[in-house]
Amino acid sequence: MASVPESVVSPLLEMRGISKTYPGVRALQEVDLSLEEGEVLALLGENGAGKSTLIKVLGGAHLPTSGDVLLRGTSINLNSPTISQDAGIAIIYQEFNLVPDMTVQENLFLGREIIGKYNLIDEQAERTKAQALFKRIGIAIDPETRCRDLTVAQQQMFEIAKALLVDAKILVLDEPTAALTEQEVSRLLEIIAELRRDGIGMIYISHRLDEIYQIADRIIVLRDGATVGGGKTEDIDRNRLIELMVGRSLEKEFPSRSATLGDERLRVENLNRGQAVQEVSFSVRSGEVLGLAGLVGAGRTETARLIFGADPLESGRVLLGGEETQIDSPRDAIRQRICLLTEDRKGQGLVLSHTVRENFGLPNLKEFENRVFIDGEAEANAFADYVKSLQIKISNHEQLAGNLSGGNQQKSSSQSGCSETLIF
Repeated sequence: MASVPESVVSPLLEMRGISKTYPGVRALQEVDLSLEEGEVLALLGENGAGKSTLIKVLGGAHLPTSGDVLLRGTSINLNSPTISQDAGIAIIYQEFNLVPDMTVQENLFLGREIIGKYNLIDEQAERTKAQALFKRIGIAIDPETRCRDLTVAQQQMFEIAKALLVDAKILVLDEPTAALTEQEVSRLLEIIAELRRDGIGMIYISHRLDEIYQIADRIIVLRDGATVGGGKTEDIDRNRLIELMVGRSLEKEFPSRSATLGDERLRVENLNRGQAVQEVSFSVRSGEVLGLAGLVGAGRTETARLIFGADPLESGRVLLGGEETQIDSPRDAIRQRICLLTEDRKGQGLVLSHTVRENFGLPNLKEFENRVFIDGEAEANAFADYVKSLQIKISNHEQLAGNLSGGNQQKSSSQSGCSETLIF
């Protein structure tokens, strides 16, 4: 029997003309994407480019306004996450989908328990299967470990194990290395290479271009919800890739900076809180950007929370403009014009059930007070300025923050017009 010519074999995945429109906002515009078996496709773009929306369409979380999704040439209606999973599509989001107080084994088989005699869960069979999965991807995790006790890298690998458990043929990894060390990144990329050899097609989202050139076979770039370019990784140089992402040519990826530094704005001396923060001291001058570097668990976030008053300070001093100040709560910090842009925008940076305008107003209420009422017009005007300056895509000021894309949620969580000291 004659073999089928390779040219007529359908791709593992095709997304044709995918558009997604919200009231007043077009998040995706006729996006095309294809993925072959055993291929790593890099999906790139700035925050708010439409990457998250496209992936949520693939994952069945969002229905497209128009367009088609095909698996091996057959159209499929992905109108729920369950249908997407049953079709062999697994998506590993930046925010892991784990139940912290349950064990690794319980999380792995949640909703797909192995039932044995007397209609009871066969825990031994689950444990054996879990250990085989972990061995396949080369991670050492005790199935009885509580998920809250896993490191970030272990959680990332565990999410991959969950995808393999359901025999995923398409794996989407959304910023998988954002919180990993260099050694952990190397191991993850090794696992991706192994999965590629097993024929799994992967869509890889990252802002780390070095990783893209190391692992991706092809690249597709989105900007403002539309496809603006792409091709084989080897055919797109770094400068061209950055130009596609930002929409303009750059003379230098990291241009030289010149800033006139003013007086000291903030100084912290010998900050302490348990084992997380010990004797931390530094200062920041007006016009200066100070970077706090360190591995996961090094105390960077904990230090920022201490300065912002989100956690109580055991000892140490915080000085603003050379004068010691007492910050016992976020309210105190905001009053003294300090703003924290939290790493957990959904859990700590936004009230998802409130509108974007209300989220903007919450930390800025003092600026818009009119005796006992809020000056709604002043608040709306200030908010409109921030929407324009940060290029936030919203349908209107009353859109719920929870309905924004990930990139626009990030921009919205940074809206504090009355701050002199920003902590990212």
